[in-house]
Amino acid sequence: MNPDIKICGLKTPEAVDRALERGATHIGFIFFEKSPRYVEPDVAGQLAERARGKAKIVAVTVNPSNDDLDEIISLVRPDLLQLHGNESPERVLTIKAVYNVPVMKAMAVRTADDLKRVESYIGIADRFLFDAKPPAGSELPGGNGVSFDWSLMSWLDDRVDYMLSGGVNKDNVAEALASTKATGIDLSSALESAPGVKDLSKIDQFFDAFAEACLPEPAAGSRE
Repeated sequence: MNPDIKICGLKTPEAVDRALERGATHIGFIFFEKSPRYVEPDVAGQLAERARGKAKIVAVTVNPSNDDLDEIISLVRPDLLQLHGNESPERVLTIKAVYNVPVMKAMAVRTADDLKRVESYIGIADRFLFDAKPPAGSELPGGNGVSFDWSLMSWLDDRVDYMLSGGVNKDNVAEALASTKATGIDLSSALESAPGVKDLSKIDQFFDAFAEACLPEPAAGSRE
């Protein structure tokens, strides 16, 4: 099976529709007000209806309060909550118990030591997302368009189902898939013409490259 593709930070009907047309399996809406990809929950709720039943709807939050989650769950009705802050395993358990929605825990990675945090979330988070640690001075926990050493992913075992984020684009998606066991790829800034502005042509270019990367290798000795 091909990996999942999550297109994140969507803000317009056109971008949602194009992502769905090209085969996105997950559609992400960002509820972090400092992000240029922030969208009001009521607007996201309207956009989510375009995707419902066609792709999983992901609500991306950063250290959300219960009041935040109450509003998001009510208006957006997500299929998955992405926790992109420093939420503890206990907080993840509480959120799952209260809202009865699966959780994908995002983790920032720069070194192998950063991956050790995963252990305490195994069996608690339903999925993981590994993103690069933000560059110095950035207020955004994700969506910075920087990558990390993907060879670090070899430290993880089969208990860790994860999406790969951070700097994945049309030029390196084949490498990303070949060098990791990621069951999903997450993209945002790589598909933009400006921060927060999705470019439909870049969405097309990425999915073209992804389709090529997923083609089976020709059998040894086969002729062209």
